[in-house]
Amino acid sequence: MSSGGAPPATGPGPGTAYADRFAVESGALVAARERAVGLRGPAPVEPSVGATLAVLAATVDARAVVSIGSGGGVAGLWLLQGMRAGGVLTALDGDPEQLRAARTAFTEAEVPPSRTRLIFGTPAEVLPRLSPGAYDMVSCAGPPREYAAHLPELLALVRKGGTLTCHGLLEGGRIAERTARDPQTVAWRELVRAVRDDETLLSAILPIGAGLLVATKRV
Repeated sequence: MSSGGAPPATGPGPGTAYADRFAVESGALVAARERAVGLRGPAPVEPSVGATLAVLAATVDARAVVSIGSGGGVAGLWLLQGMRAGGVLTALDGDPEQLRAARTAFTEAEVPPSRTRLIFGTPAEVLPRLSPGAYDMVSCAGPPREYAAHLPELLALVRKGGTLTCHGLLEGGRIAERTARDPQTVAWRELVRAVRDDETLLSAILPIGAGLLVATKRV
């Protein structure tokens, strides 16, 4: 029987640590992660999140994927593992240092140059140049304020049956704190609400890493 008190705080625990250990990373991924950790900006996706992105990419038989925020190439290397052989990953980032790190990561992992397209620029600058409905998956990482306002454009890129992911919404647990009103948390709440209320999407939040919002486009 519930005592009526607040639920216990959630955070990284044994289950989370085990999930990250379960997701074995290659030497190239380990090196990419070490580089990315030293860069300014958001931390790279955790191994458990990366493995989930790979599984999702394989599930939609991805040939074309867009990564919003290059994350030093860590998420990209995981996505490429799940994509079709010959599939193309388009990664965009407004931070040249992050983009350079991603290029180094792909080179060290011996990813053929034809399989990656790295674009410098913000979502506002780059998204209008991408073809609507041409992508199997769109993966977003980093501060939601950089892309939340462009959710309609992001969803327009995804084909029917394709997937949108957004990483980081559970970081610090602030999204669940009613008193939290900082711009980043507000942006997350607005993004999550828009995805949840969109009748064309089937969505869920996975409590792995810093939280992964997953949505499949049904129509």
